[in-house]
Amino acid sequence: MQFAVLIVYLATNLINPKDIFCKKTTSNIMNKILTLTVNPAIDKSTSITSLQPNSKLRCAQPQFQAGGGGINVSRVIKILEGNSTALYLAGGPTGEHLKKLLGDQEITQEIVPMKTWTRENLSVTDNATNLQYRFGMPGSDVSEKEWRHVLDNLETLLPNKDYLVASGSLPPGIQDDFYVKVASIAKKHHVKLILDTSGEALQKGAKSEVFLLKPNIGELAAMCGVTSISAFELEGLAKDFLKNHPCEILVVSLGAKGAMLFTDKETEHIIAPTVHQKSTIGAGDSMVAGMVFSLANKKSYVEMLAYGIACGTATTMSPGTQLCKKENVDKLYEWLLLNQVLNKK
Repeated sequence: MQFAVLIVYLATNLINPKDIFCKKTTSNIMNKILTLTVNPAIDKSTSITSLQPNSKLRCAQPQFQAGGGGINVSRVIKILEGNSTALYLAGGPTGEHLKKLLGDQEITQEIVPMKTWTRENLSVTDNATNLQYRFGMPGSDVSEKEWRHVLDNLETLLPNKDYLVASGSLPPGIQDDFYVKVASIAKKHHVKLILDTSGEALQKGAKSEVFLLKPNIGELAAMCGVTSISAFELEGLAKDFLKNHPCEILVVSLGAKGAMLFTDKETEHIIAPTVHQKSTIGAGDSMVAGMVFSLANKKSYVEMLAYGIACGTATTMSPGTQLCKKENVDKLYEWLLLNQVLNKK
């Protein structure tokens, strides 16, 4: 029965099944997405037999991945067989390592040099309990000259782009209103800004003209001036937020409960599929990647949300700092279309 519904939907909307299930990436988007990461990292992951205090712990061979919000978005877009340009700050031997890791994945890079070293993060999985311990470093100080060089690069790169994804935390030395400056440059060049950050950087950035904002429910509560938000309050607060902020799309991530999308005309809730979860590292960035990839491929907002959730969920199926696998994304997206999206039609 569900298959028959799917065929009717595809025929009515003149959609190629290969396209809606993203089996083959459309080539028309070329490289129209720019990602920005001002606090990138080398993400190192390993595992131990058992976590014991005051003991020398023997670790498994570490795995190294390029990390940081925007960089993870670019990595996932490449996994989805799309293209993007990753703009980021980097310095020292760890910065060179980061450049090599991204080069190995054939990701287009624009690097702003910095004097200090790129930070390293560490995640350790305790095999005895299957619990993961994540250690995030703050990053080194960035000089005013360096972060202004980032803005200069945006002025140069954005005229040829459709979307800018500004994602991740701000390192020491960059003021909380940095993303406000980024939003101003994006508006100047008629580029749609997708912002995914936290804390004061999110509070201030959300007051700028942002096309899509992706807070979690705790971050939305902080922006709305409340301590928490119940399921009964979420829609009303989200709609009020959109009325008082120049934001076109608000996507509120709900963890295992999926996400909700709000615009001035739409409200959608898609629940994440239940999977065997191995790690949550990079899941939020993967969701953003799936959404911007869908937007660049002219998908509807509900399809965008479903594909983002598919990418985020697929990443939780991978161990350590590994991101999603395309075959898992495709299967999850197909399941979401059949069980949730088509039921809304």
